[in-house]
Amino acid sequence: MNISVRFFLGYFFVLGLTAWFVLNTVTNEISPGLRQAREETQVDTAFLLAEVAAPDLAAGRIGDGRFAQVLGEVRKRDPGATIYGIGKNAVDARVYVTDAAGKVVFDSEGLSVGADFSNWSDVARALRGEYGARTSRDDEADAASSYMYVAAPILWHGDRIGALTFAKPNLTLMPYVERMTERIRSGGLVMLSISATVGVLLSAWLIGSINGLIRYARDVSAGKKATAPTGGGSQFSELAHALAAMRERLEGKQYVERYVQNLAHEMKSPLTAIVSAAELLEGDMPEPERHHFAALIQEQSSRLQQVIERMLQLAKVEQLQRLEENQSLDLADLAAQVIGSRKSALGQRGLTVNVKHEGAYPCRGDAFLLQQALGNLLDNAIDFSSEGSAIDIALEKTPTRLAAIVRDHGAGAPDYALPQIFERFYSLPRPATGRKSTGLGLPFVREVAQLHGGEARFRNHPEGGAEVTMEIAG
Repeated sequence: MNISVRFFLGYFFVLGLTAWFVLNTVTNEISPGLRQAREETQVDTAFLLAEVAAPDLAAGRIGDGRFAQVLGEVRKRDPGATIYGIGKNAVDARVYVTDAAGKVVFDSEGLSVGADFSNWSDVARALRGEYGARTSRDDEADAASSYMYVAAPILWHGDRIGALTFAKPNLTLMPYVERMTERIRSGGLVMLSISATVGVLLSAWLIGSINGLIRYARDVSAGKKATAPTGGGSQFSELAHALAAMRERLEGKQYVERYVQNLAHEMKSPLTAIVSAAELLEGDMPEPERHHFAALIQEQSSRLQQVIERMLQLAKVEQLQRLEENQSLDLADLAAQVIGSRKSALGQRGLTVNVKHEGAYPCRGDAFLLQQALGNLLDNAIDFSSEGSAIDIALEKTPTRLAAIVRDHGAGAPDYALPQIFERFYSLPRPATGRKSTGLGLPFVREVAQLHGGEARFRNHPEGGAEVTMEIAG
């Protein structure tokens, strides 16, 4: 299943789930909402009719007086109304009146005259001066016989002499409920159709942009000339430009040639020295000279081994896209461990280390890589420091960064070397021996710093000596 289908299915699932929830909620609220709206009008009607019925009830002619005659005539009329497309051709309201004891003395349908309704909530509450309403079925087995009853007290000269209930069948709301539900569902289907069309178009745009990048990557892999696609929005354009930049770097012959040339140069000198010393050892020579050339072979072999090991370390770090080990660490503890491991080298040259830090420096990262990077910085400082001088190590922290700053008090780096100081195999002669290192230490430090979300910087300190800063994320 390709990404466009996944995108469309995910988009449509979320959209459909949202639409179903909204439509289900709205449709479920239609019937209660209409009943609530109608109840409000029934309250007004009940109180209006209660005022009209009061004189006849007080005079004892509620069953055959003017009030009963008017209701009888109203029930015969045809309203001939069309309400939002639904016809209304009859008055379907029911009205009954009870006396102060709750006994029915009038019923517009003639069904309950003489019955005791004092226990019905609408009548009982109205007779107490409260708001009385109820919903009941005339036949419990028939949902269509449900009525909404709203009662109002009948007052005469300030006394409650009875109650009037105005009832409407709930069945009359069904056409409106069904009509509104149908309209909402139809609208929902239209909305889903439009949204699905938009989802298809978005998926097509997405897969088109991705296919353009795939074609470009395949052409690059095949060695063909290809132009990076620029359509598909800013993110895709940026990705295309990043691929183009990566292609340029991978195809950079000068970069490859320089890398190989430097590697060959670094390995040629030790190999030449080893071969020459081995040839000389084949002949007869005094024992002191034999020891000298044997030591030379051992020294150059060690140098070759160091070059190869550091190359492998640097290559491994350069290939990492993220840290393989990411644990809680303290940069101050790591610095102390590195200093302790170099006590012998420091003592041989009479060097002291001044460490400046306050408290703990918590961070997350790879302890082995950070120790190696700090060790490379300290090794460089030892090599370039003047005999008997000091090396300053300062730890600094901000809310987002930690920094280890290592400074020696030697001669510093010449200006011409500064732009190349982090390049592979680039090295300066050590003041004490005149020999160069592998030139892989500082590039390794920079790669480790970048893996930890930071950067490495080199500068000549204004007061003398070189200063290297390794920053990592805090």
